[in-house]
Amino acid sequence: MSREEEIIAIVSQKKKIEVNELSELLNVSKVTIRKDLDKLESRGLLHRQHGYALLNNSDDINYRLAQNYDLKMKIAVEASKIVNDGDVIMIESGSTCALLAEELAFNRSDITIITNSCFIASYVRKADSVKVILIGGEYQKESQVNVGPLVKQVISEFFVDKLFVGIDGFDQKRGFTGSDITRCDTTRTLATAANQTIVLTDSSKFMQNGVISEFGFDEISKVFTDSGIPKETRSFLKQRNIEVVTV
Repeated sequence: MSREEEIIAIVSQKKKIEVNELSELLNVSKVTIRKDLDKLESRGLLHRQHGYALLNNSDDINYRLAQNYDLKMKIAVEASKIVNDGDVIMIESGSTCALLAEELAFNRSDITIITNSCFIASYVRKADSVKVILIGGEYQKESQVNVGPLVKQVISEFFVDKLFVGIDGFDQKRGFTGSDITRCDTTRTLATAANQTIVLTDSSKFMQNGVISEFGFDEISKVFTDSGIPKETRSFLKQRNIEVVTV
């Protein structure tokens, strides 16, 4: 685990911590800690206030980005391996999806990302070699994502090989689930414009159950997650011809 990942883990646990205490815990100088915090704050992973490092508001997507950050980053890096320079891909909203977009934007050449996530478009804005096509629609403030009929109208103009999506839960009867009916409907629309739909999620989502059925098992080709996925769930997915990649 890198020092930045350690900082995120500590701040996620404590919610609020003095910079001096962080310096002592990690056995590095205050100057070094402040530089690390500057980088993390610029990426929206936490914020600083009067000598403290604080976690973002729980309603903010940046807060979700900081949860299980090291696992999500590993999942994003692994998923990025199936994307090549020059590819055009589609990425739906979600914290692990945002980290995938970041990984591709800064470590690939001539990538085009089609997304309905205003957060992702902003998150990779400083990358020189990425082109972002932002699909318009009704703006959801908390998730910073565009949804609704306009997305459906625009997405019909596109077709890509890969769509990357996040999930909120999993059920062996209902498939991959979400928590927002409008967003789930929009994500299903995005899937009609892709040859394959790929799930990115940390394993905790397999122990949760969203209220909306988002994708059936025949609609997902691959899942990227971490080794915490229950063995029976992994076996269940493989039996339904879904490739499971763990980190």
